Amino acid sequence: MLSETRPVIRGIRGCIASSHYLATEAGFQILTNGGNAIDAIVAAGFALHVVEPHMNSIGGECPILVHSAREKRTYAISGQGTAPAKATLEYFEKNNIKLIPGDGFLPATVPSSFDAWITCLSRFGTKSLKEVMTPAFRYAQEGIVVNRQLHEKIQQHAQRFSSEWPSTAKIFLPDGKVPLVGQVIKQPDLAKTLRALAEADTVAAAREYFYSGPIAQEIVEFTASHAVRDATGRTHKGLLALQDFAEYRTKIEETVTIDWKNLTVHKCGAWSQAPVFLQQLRLLEGFDLTKLGHNSVDYIHLLTEAAKLAFADREAFYGDPLFSEIPLDRLLSRSYAHDRRKLIDLRRASMKLRSGEGVVRFETGGTEGKPGDTSHVDACDSEGNMVSATPSGGWIYSSPVIEGLGFALGARGEMFSLQKGHPNCIAPGKRPRTTLTPTLVTSKQLPVLAFGTPGGDQQDQWTLQFFLNFSEFEMNLQQAIDAPTFHTTHFPSSFYPRRAHPGELHLEDRIRKRVLSGLKRRGHKVVVEEGWSNGKVTAVSFDQATRVISAAASSRMQSAYALGY
Repeated sequence: MLSETRPVIRGIRGCIASSHYLATEAGFQILTNGGNAIDAIVAAGFALHVVEPHMNSIGGECPILVHSAREKRTYAISGQGTAPAKATLEYFEKNNIKLIPGDGFLPATVPSSFDAWITCLSRFGTKSLKEVMTPAFRYAQEGIVVNRQLHEKIQQHAQRFSSEWPSTAKIFLPDGKVPLVGQVIKQPDLAKTLRALAEADTVAAAREYFYSGPIAQEIVEFTASHAVRDATGRTHKGLLALQDFAEYRTKIEETVTIDWKNLTVHKCGAWSQAPVFLQQLRLLEGFDLTKLGHNSVDYIHLLTEAAKLAFADREAFYGDPLFSEIPLDRLLSRSYAHDRRKLIDLRRASMKLRSGEGVVRFETGGTEGKPGDTSHVDACDSEGNMVSATPSGGWIYSSPVIEGLGFALGARGEMFSLQKGHPNCIAPGKRPRTTLTPTLVTSKQLPVLAFGTPGGDQQDQWTLQFFLNFSEFEMNLQQAIDAPTFHTTHFPSSFYPRRAHPGELHLEDRIRKRVLSGLKRRGHKVVVEEGWSNGKVTAVSFDQATRVISAAASSRMQSAYALGY
């Protein structure tokens, strides 16, 4: 009998799970007040911007997947900001920048999370903007209680805040000191920003206030007048201009899908890393996974080698499809997977990064970066609306808090390539290939499952394991989340300085020692992690026969929670 750290939450009206209990509570309030899953997830999303400022902010980005019960269709909302008009390849070449840094103002794209949320709300929701933003405003005004993760992040960057970023220090170093776990932090400037947006006459007016009015103006003025030191070792001002904000529009797109047995798995497009999830499934179609045994040597080895091939294709082919022709039909085809599957040696770990175009060069040199983290939220209601969203960026340690607004800008531009002709090469108005990747699963045009996790490049590895735990090994949601995880860092990181670690395989120490030994014998460079350290998966599911909704949240890091009724 598999153990569970928490009970699966079940209800018949609605369920929500997020990476922070206060955000879950905000969304649950909306559900119990008659809102649908879209209303709930938007409320939770705005709350996450306040309660997890080290994980995401309203200055960041947020891809969303929505299954509309009314339309019986699933959509991808492209909550990924675009590069400024000044962010040209020539600019970086002229300034002798070989890799876009992951801090400061140079990697900032147009903040997209606000437009993504209001696009989602106005198209699929039922509640007013003020109703869904009220919990977030209250948390900002009344204060949040510092948890261990926020305390550690502030402590890690306190010297920079106090010596270089006074606007950040004013909020997150109260009285000039790192706040203790259990201490209350208030965010009055952010509360003022949220109130102004919530009290706009219409959603359109709120959008104008953000993208053509005072918020855009203050961001541009602050970033243009403050030179910030970044990972290049030099100081740079921001590249964002008012025109970049005015021209930005969130896109509602078709999802990218494959069928997995009787299920249809939906992901965002190749402007994100999301299709690697689907490519891994295609590769795994050719194997009897249950026969291999859950988390056996054979099973972990196979999934790891499949991940290496899928992520090699990410490096070679993925980018904004509005700017480059991305061969997703070929990459997701069974014939392509059949050919690629032949490259998997079932007895030996590969040390090469082999895309469909050949061997990809590994990045070398540079000091290991400290990638930011992310939040996630899923919701489902009794009508069959289901939503999955992954807000991220705008971390308080990626760039200074904008004076008077109370939030920092995202740094997703660090994920652009500076290689001319590459599908992910930087260009004005282009989306960087983000790591953010929610997942939604349907069957016969009805919702089944929505899930996701923080974790950068590891997201589509940990969530793949969760999905297989649920779909192939028949674990319930909580068991599937609690099972020990693994991931490879074999391919180049999406984060500055883009280092790769050929052959490295990270495993939680709850995986059996004889399995670790077996993987080492196959040539994997095994790195043992703490037993409950990888990921923070949340999920909701919908039983089409009983119409019972279920939800679960990882006990890792002790902040994610699920609620339902």
